[in-house]
Amino acid sequence: MPARLPRQAKLFQWIAVLCLAVPGFASEPADDWTALAAKAAQAYGRGAYAESERFYSSAAALAEKFGLQDDRLASTVANLGTVCRMQGRYEQAEKLYQRAIAIWRSTPGQSSNQLAAALNNLAGIYRVTARYNDAEPLYREALALHEKELGTENASVALVVSNLGTLYQDEGNLDQARQLQEHALAMQERVLGRDHPDVAATLIHLGEVLQRQWRFADAQPVYQRAIAIREKALGPDHPQTADGLNALAVLYTTQERYADAEPLYRRSLQISQKTMGPAHPRVALALNNLGQLAAAQGKYPEARQFYERAIAIWEKSLGPDGPDLAPGLSNLATLDMARHKYADAEPLYRRAYRIDAAHFGSVHIRVAQDLNNLGTIYSARHQYGPAEQFLQQSLAMYERLLGPDNPSVADPLLNLAVLYMTETRFVDAIPLYRRAVPLREQALGADHPKLAGILESYAQALRKTEDWAEAEKIEARATRIRVRLALRADAAAAGQ
Repeated sequence: MPARLPRQAKLFQWIAVLCLAVPGFASEPADDWTALAAKAAQAYGRGAYAESERFYSSAAALAEKFGLQDDRLASTVANLGTVCRMQGRYEQAEKLYQRAIAIWRSTPGQSSNQLAAALNNLAGIYRVTARYNDAEPLYREALALHEKELGTENASVALVVSNLGTLYQDEGNLDQARQLQEHALAMQERVLGRDHPDVAATLIHLGEVLQRQWRFADAQPVYQRAIAIREKALGPDHPQTADGLNALAVLYTTQERYADAEPLYRRSLQISQKTMGPAHPRVALALNNLGQLAAAQGKYPEARQFYERAIAIWEKSLGPDGPDLAPGLSNLATLDMARHKYADAEPLYRRAYRIDAAHFGSVHIRVAQDLNNLGTIYSARHQYGPAEQFLQQSLAMYERLLGPDNPSVADPLLNLAVLYMTETRFVDAIPLYRRAVPLREQALGADHPKLAGILESYAQALRKTEDWAEAEKIEARATRIRVRLALRADAAAAGQ
């Protein structure tokens, strides 16, 4: 099966580099700067990022008059970068952070904590644009600066540790990522208390790692706690609350709990539209995920509308090659696959692959998913040679990035097995099914109808090689699943 891609927002824990008015500068421009900076900070706290940007832009224009030696210039520029990033304008944010860092580096005697905060934020830009080799040294420099000035037990230290963990998650180092998130969370709870918004952000990062490790039962209460903290601390209509709702909805979608996921997606969409406007990239994210949800339930016309709206927003706001665009393209292609419109699906899959490879490099989990999708489209079009090549590349990349026993590895394994069955290469298909079955069972559970279908295909391959005894065992297991599902359906119908 092609990979449909629900999305989570690219979340950051940003250190706000807000500088208060300095005593001794009680002139009119300084007073105006103080008022503008305060209004900008208040708007940012409400999630009104466009309003915050207007105030910070005005404050930055005033701060230019103070000169490079005045700390207010660099701090205002850095905060302007943060509100630009929160609106998805990474390139502009990057330039602003770089300027603030250059000012602080060239001005002796300034607080190293402000420099560390800007380094952390610039590293975040590098992370979401997949420049991992550029991001890690900035995170480590920020961490060293904070620890030198503040000690090892501090909220700023915990924040950078969490962001470094998210970097490792993006690189596929899930065990180390989880350890860093758990370390950051424990530190934040000790320093800030259990109900601080920074705690919620780290909880969501931890939930993402657990979800990537297919530890769904562990991830759910982590997300739920994060949402509760944000609703209490920030309000039910804050953009960060929407991020938490989206994260939990993605988990429910992965578990096929569609009725639980839909109200969370719709609430996230409403919050994003209200606070950021109808054309913001986070609105596109919510629309894409609603499309994925509709597609999973066979509501293809509705899904197409969601996907096309999301793609239009991404293209307008981020350009035709923005990395957020690729999953929407892949999801739209998967709809075309379901309707056997292979000629329409292939260019969409190829475009998604080109975007991901350009932004993330040739070895990345997104690229592995793209290769898997290309393999399925070529297989459907009976171009078995290229299909096999794409699927083998995808399998090798999944194993390299996630390890051979991660449940996600089952996707290319099963698609390659189906290809070999089509080519009557039953001997080659059998070991793929043998590997994929326990991985799929780990992901879906022992009584899932999709697992029964996989077992039936596995049994068919065994019969083709005249391994009658093993085929009978596998077929019997599939039959038991079907019978249990039928009995449950009858019991549910009788109870209504």
